[in-house]
Amino acid sequence: MQTVLSLASGGLIGLVLALVGGGGSILAVPLLIYVVGVGSPHAAIGTAAVAVTANALTSLIGHARAGRVKWRCASVFAIAGMVGAALGAELGKAIDGKRLLALFGLLMVGVGLSMLHKRRAAEAPDVRLTLDSAATLMPRLIPIGLNVGLAAGFFGIGGGFLIVPGLMLATAMPLSFAIGTSLVVVTALGVTTASSYALSGLVYWRITALLIVGGIVGTLGGIAVGRLLAARKGLLERLFAVIVVGVGLYVAASSL
Repeated sequence: MQTVLSLASGGLIGLVLALVGGGGSILAVPLLIYVVGVGSPHAAIGTAAVAVTANALTSLIGHARAGRVKWRCASVFAIAGMVGAALGAELGKAIDGKRLLALFGLLMVGVGLSMLHKRRAAEAPDVRLTLDSAATLMPRLIPIGLNVGLAAGFFGIGGGFLIVPGLMLATAMPLSFAIGTSLVVVTALGVTTASSYALSGLVYWRITALLIVGGIVGTLGGIAVGRLLAARKGLLERLFAVIVVGVGLYVAASSL
């Protein structure tokens, strides 16, 4: 039964990641604890980090082929984020599991509420990180990347819903490019966080493998469904936001 539940959870994570460009990671920890049955919040975070990294890399390949990745912006943001993620992961492991889970639930509520607000349209569709633009973009990319990485490492999430608006705030790139570019950062932060938890023995590798397999299937299905529901992407995002808020309230309340 745990095998089936792990595959199904991975499929849901991959499906959400493909449909709305993020969010699978923020559902991974509650799924592992309340559905799969992982008893330790820290082990759930470590296991989720590895699986989400693999799923993000799968989605990144498709976005990269479509030319929707700003590699230089992603590299700067990712390097700063990896420093923050390494620090955040160490802080997260030092906090009591129930308190960490309660904070995670509150984060979910905040992320869900922020998703309900309509994103402002970007103003620089052809943003490029060059020698001329570095003086303007670097002071924005580095501190935002550092703070997003800190949160991602602390809570063991990919951070897509933090990275996408962070990239748009720093560079004003369009949403479609921010989603593709964010997957580079999600992968980099995930590797950092996952490595920290793995070295502490807080990764269940069998469950991780099942999540990855399910995630690949879910991602492929999500890409196909996304083409059919492209005109209703906004509705999907709002529906998912409501689900995230509801799950977050449940996680916080049960932990407290």
